[in-house]
Amino acid sequence: MNWDDVRLFLAVARSGQILAASRRLGVNHATLSRRLSALEADLQTRLLVRRTNGCELTAEGERFLVSAERMESEMLAMQAHIGRIDTAIAGTVRIGAPDGFGVSFLAPRLGQLTARHPQLKIQLVPVPRSFSLSQREADIAITLERPEQGRLISARLTDYTLGLYAFRDYLRETGVPETVEDLKHHRRVGYVEDLIFTASLDFTGEIMRHWDASFEVSSATGQTEAVRSGAGVGILHNYIAGQYPELTRLLPEITLRRAYWTTFHESARDLMRVRTVAKFLAELVQRDQAIFL
Repeated sequence: MNWDDVRLFLAVARSGQILAASRRLGVNHATLSRRLSALEADLQTRLLVRRTNGCELTAEGERFLVSAERMESEMLAMQAHIGRIDTAIAGTVRIGAPDGFGVSFLAPRLGQLTARHPQLKIQLVPVPRSFSLSQREADIAITLERPEQGRLISARLTDYTLGLYAFRDYLRETGVPETVEDLKHHRRVGYVEDLIFTASLDFTGEIMRHWDASFEVSSATGQTEAVRSGAGVGILHNYIAGQYPELTRLLPEITLRRAYWTTFHESARDLMRVRTVAKFLAELVQRDQAIFL
């Protein structure tokens, strides 16, 4: 069995598409497809179901993925042991992050890292509700909870807080709520409830039993913009809302606390580019810790 073919299989299994994997690896699409066929011939089994819109692992492919990832980890460990580890801070690192943290905090700051390491390319992508760490759709994921399954390395990045906010002009028209009971007489902005994919996003239940938002937006930045437009009272991330002086904090004694985690696959622990980016993220958050808490 050719290890390079196994490496190509891993890329396809994680991306779900031969074309996407070929682009990321810099390998010709037809060559990659041919190498996958050669691997299947060597193993005498079908690993992938190839469709026009992507690839799906067969049952044998799922089992082989576990073995392939174990092989990958052993290969990286061996390279590190004999001093041939990837020590160059170069190449592409894809960061998956929630929209609020990614857009409001990371996007304005990650340019510092690429300026420091000109051969490093950063991709910042939103973490969708169906994000799969097992398929490694990113090299580093910022998650709202610590993943409990998979061969993953996680570290608490930072805690952060949320509070109640409204647009100042909205409050001039409606008056300032002085109690939680007063919120029942105000328009409210919230999440689209059936798109809440983790309990940590269910903020409203900690404040009111029935939030009953008149305007629901399934993203943190979207909710912030809705509140800024005067749509009503919303529960916003303090580190985002604090950027806008036109927003007024309401009932400051009410503070919700959550956390962000950095997570990457254990086979990437010895990749210098991944370690460098993970360390930079931790440094960024530590430097600006005051805005999160």
